[in-house]
Amino acid sequence: MHQLLENVKVLDLTHYVAGPYCTKLLADYGADVIKVERPGIGDRARRVGPFPKDLPHPERSGLFLHLNGNKRSVTLNMKSGRGRRVLEALAQWADVLVESFRPGVMARLGLSYEALSNINPALVMVSLSNFGQTGPYKNHALDEITGYGMGGMMHANGLPDREPLKLGGRVGLYQAGTVAAGATVTSLYGARAAGMGDHLDISIFETQAGSIDRRANWVLAYQYTGENALRLGPNIYSGLRPASDGYIEMWTVGAMLPRLARALGPGPDPALDNPADLSDTVQDLEARVLDWSLSHTKQELWFKAQEQ
Repeated sequence: MHQLLENVKVLDLTHYVAGPYCTKLLADYGADVIKVERPGIGDRARRVGPFPKDLPHPERSGLFLHLNGNKRSVTLNMKSGRGRRVLEALAQWADVLVESFRPGVMARLGLSYEALSNINPALVMVSLSNFGQTGPYKNHALDEITGYGMGGMMHANGLPDREPLKLGGRVGLYQAGTVAAGATVTSLYGARAAGMGDHLDISIFETQAGSIDRRANWVLAYQYTGENALRLGPNIYSGLRPASDGYIEMWTVGAMLPRLARALGPGPDPALDNPADLSDTVQDLEARVLDWSLSHTKQELWFKAQEQ
């Protein structure tokens, strides 16, 4: 079967999550990806679980295996003269090079975009870093919670009387990898049309700051009023619920809760009277929903939902 990127060759110098997810997406669309790791150490994701039976092993990390499927792999000491010559040969072979080192590292290794473009003028190089290649924060460290706090909507997440919360897991890093993959493909097609290479500077922080994630209206409002986003109580009721013959997935939020009330049928329910905040009434709602779902089949519940 023909794949979008089946004739694209990618050299992967990334590690942990954001960069490897970018190159994973390229590989999943058919690109030939060669991942370069440091001898004896490898990608730091190899040391992050989950592991089968909770036994750490560099070849059995669920995170690493998820992020690096469909790739070939090689170890290379880029600080040695021989390693640098091998890397230069791989850069000549590649259409795209993706790296996620701190700004300035590639230049110190003699592998800057300018140096590599002399070897391969058509090369598209993608530099994915915390805060970009320039600016006062370029050498700052960044983790998931800091990135979302500075660039996302963390101020508006969480209970009104508790601390703010970030999105779960490593969502921000996956989003950065997704943005980088899309930008890479766009740049590759543009570079081929122009007959020349390109260097992309992608900041993980900016992928958060530029995300729409409920931000657009509040950011605009802040420009005029100086008011921050409001942190509302929990108003989402979702998750798997049992039916008489299996399970269904439910997802209702805010204005959708009256639809759930109609599906449940007659009966008072304080939770559905105040859909802006379910914190005090969600347990009562859960009991009623379970009685309802267990008395119907999956198909019956699906049709009832469609009727609302």
